[in-house]
Amino acid sequence: MQAVRLTAWQREPVVTEVERPVPRAAEVLLRVEAAGLCHSDVHVVDAPAGTLPYEPPFTLGHEVAGRVEALGPDADPDGLSVGDRCVAYGAWGCGSCARCAAGQDNYCDRRGTLTWHGVGLGRDGGMAEYVLVPSARHLVPIGDLPADQAAPLSDAGLTSYHAIAGLRDLLGEGTTVAVIGVGGLGHVAIQILRATTQSRVLAVDVREEALALADRSGAHFATLPRADTARVLRTQADGVGVDAVLDFAGTTATLELAVAALRPGGGLALVGSGGGRLTVRKTGFLPPGFRLSLPFWGTLRELPEVIALARSGAVRVETERIPLSAAPEAFARLRSGQVRARAVLVPDSTSESLASHTCDATISATPQ
Repeated sequence: MQAVRLTAWQREPVVTEVERPVPRAAEVLLRVEAAGLCHSDVHVVDAPAGTLPYEPPFTLGHEVAGRVEALGPDADPDGLSVGDRCVAYGAWGCGSCARCAAGQDNYCDRRGTLTWHGVGLGRDGGMAEYVLVPSARHLVPIGDLPADQAAPLSDAGLTSYHAIAGLRDLLGEGTTVAVIGVGGLGHVAIQILRATTQSRVLAVDVREEALALADRSGAHFATLPRADTARVLRTQADGVGVDAVLDFAGTTATLELAVAALRPGGGLALVGSGGGRLTVRKTGFLPPGFRLSLPFWGTLRELPEVIALARSGAVRVETERIPLSAAPEAFARLRSGQVRARAVLVPDSTSESLASHTCDATISATPQ
């Protein structure tokens, strides 16, 4: 079968032929219909040797949707049948600790000892025609939701949902939240905020096209970053500052903007991996009562809630479908900011059968 493989650190992935996997023990074989491509994949490819605990070669792709092809002899299907359409929960932990037992594999107690972080992150992923999932419990039914919508929801949707959940106590009636970075995750976050909170949603991005995407996603206000952006955001929040910030860029500049815009007692969720630094000390420029969270992916129990939002029409990912065989070109375009909203790789054999959801929005050049 065809697969997109990372063969060595800091080398561009290659499309190659590998053996189709066979499910053993409790594994489930998924025939891939779509696999999302995001900046996290670029971060993995670019990582120097020793930065991550993974060992190449392995197949990339951590946002995966498809059909159940076969069940291993010891699989516990729990209602799952061959042919069912599912999205894969990608944050695979050890499977046996208290966190994993509670569906919080993203915060696995043994994560520091594992040689993987999930599907496509040290373990063979979904940028292929087939992928092995270690357990049926990692699969969430999607019904008739198009695969190129469902796949990005397993990260872009789930990570955004989880980050918002950590700030939910700050997002009641009369509150304001800022979203910095309106790319693959940011535009989904805006929709989730509109669907699940009463907050006024502000958006910041470096591209005019991304501001148009924020507007289509439901933001109440959007602006380019300028010298006075913190003041503008505070003004939009009744002059007192925003209650919460979701930073999907994670650069030093965006972190400084976030804390400058926050009101006392406000919360910052740092999601982006832009390499920025924020000095935390008791006395300094941070607002009193400042709260910082570093959300990683989301929980297994949250993924069905994200899928339900999409099936209700409250959340729609703007995507661009790209054939799996064109993955190297897709990576190059993502690096240069030329991919529209969320790139989704589709196996060549099924690309013509999936409904297109290509839109005109251009992704932000910020990380995540």
